Amino acid sequence: MSSTIGITNVNRVYTDSDGNKVNALNDVSLDIRAGEFISIIGPSGCGKTTLLRLIAGLDKPQSGTLTIDDDRITDVSPERGYVFQQGGLFPWLTVENNIAYGLKARRVFKQNRDKIEKYISMVGLNGFEKSYPHQISGGMAQRVAIARALINEPKALLLDEPMGALDSFTRADLQDKLLELWKQNGITMILVTHDIDEAIYLSDRIVIMTPRPGKISKVIDVDLPRPRHRGGGEFLAMRRSILQFFELAQAEPQPEYVI
Repeated sequence: MSSTIGITNVNRVYTDSDGNKVNALNDVSLDIRAGEFISIIGPSGCGKTTLLRLIAGLDKPQSGTLTIDDDRITDVSPERGYVFQQGGLFPWLTVENNIAYGLKARRVFKQNRDKIEKYISMVGLNGFEKSYPHQISGGMAQRVAIARALINEPKALLLDEPMGALDSFTRADLQDKLLELWKQNGITMILVTHDIDEAIYLSDRIVIMTPRPGKISKVIDVDLPRPRHRGGGEFLAMRRSILQFFELAQAEPQPEYVI
């Protein structure tokens, strides 16, 4: 089951280590449809992760409201799965025990024990159940993190640059797996990414944020048919359009230095 998410006039201000006020988000509003795949892109420090953490209930705004299915978000909940940039696996637990961790924390492990094998299979990690995080690749570790979030059967999956540290081939493979899981589970997915190609490849809509203070400057509908081809004319045209919006398309190339 997927969920609608409402973000209305949200403001978030931090105090930095020097005591200065930092306006991370300024009057952000967005409605996310049930079952939609949304990507949030923008320059570093624009508040992308802050917004994701607010949706997760890991942080609270100074003002404004966040809702899921019209219920106000006030705290963390298993109905909103969260996948961190580095996965956040427990190094002392095996693959299967990392995936089972949320069930045990909620004290529902015994009645859901059979789901572990199902989700291991779902993310393509059969044969690695007894492996520890240091024994598997970065891409596999991210699959474990995704399975750990999905096993709680969340209404929304929140992804904070989960593919940012992966090589291009592993990244492309995990993107396809993520789309497969999205279709299979039918849940709302929200991805924070710096990668424009990744956003176009995965998303129904792309949310572009401004530099701090973070605001939503544009929401782009990605009307390209699926499956999408990264080298296709429509794909490349959309990429150029977004780059131009960021004022990067006309930027002078930086000189390369060899030391």
